[in-house]
Amino acid sequence: MTHIIDREAVRDLVATRQAQLVEVLPEREYEWAHLPGAVHLPLGRIDGTPPLDRARPVIVYCHDWLCDLSPRAAHRLQRLGFGQVYDYGVGKMDWLSADLPYEGHAALVSRNVRRDPVTAGLDDPLGMLTERIIADPAGLAVVVDEDDVVQGVIGSRELRGGDLDGTAESVMRVGATTVRPSEEIDPLVQRMDQAKVDHVVVTQADGTLVGLFGLGDTRPPESDSDQG
Repeated sequence: MTHIIDREAVRDLVATRQAQLVEVLPEREYEWAHLPGAVHLPLGRIDGTPPLDRARPVIVYCHDWLCDLSPRAAHRLQRLGFGQVYDYGVGKMDWLSADLPYEGHAALVSRNVRRDPVTAGLDDPLGMLTERIIADPAGLAVVVDEDDVVQGVIGSRELRGGDLDGTAESVMRVGATTVRPSEEIDPLVQRMDQAKVDHVVVTQADGTLVGLFGLGDTRPPESDSDQG
């Protein structure tokens, strides 16, 4: 039976049992972005003698939960006699959207996100936030709840119309657009230009705050050796 595992199980198996990460997508997709230390073994090259250690667990993955290459690869490896095979079923997009490190040439928001935006709690007095918002380059605050889940934003428009004796929750704009850390920068910048938006809030898939991405925040992609 193939064991389907989640992101935390992947990290645990790699850290505690030296599991081998195997991406089974085509080479172009592997070079775009892959999990740190993952080897490239496309599904069509698994037959024969895969260059893997049979004594260590093997974790296979592909793009996302709609991709069926990883379950097929897992079953094939088991058929070839590998006894500890795991399928990271939701794939590398789950990893990238969780703001985790990666290797490859992809220019993603995670490498350009500003991680120190002005933040506020729902019950914070608006009067105490005004000076911080005005002084900040982005000109806005991100409002989060006790679980660090984004609830809204406060910018100059909300400050002008808000009661300074009120709370952040009473004036925040609830429907703020968010993007994931896995978003590619170039198409995002194009969308922001078209929408005349200078900054977007970056969150993980569970809504927790990662930071802000602004049109002036982009920098050249890092090489794999630059990452810690």
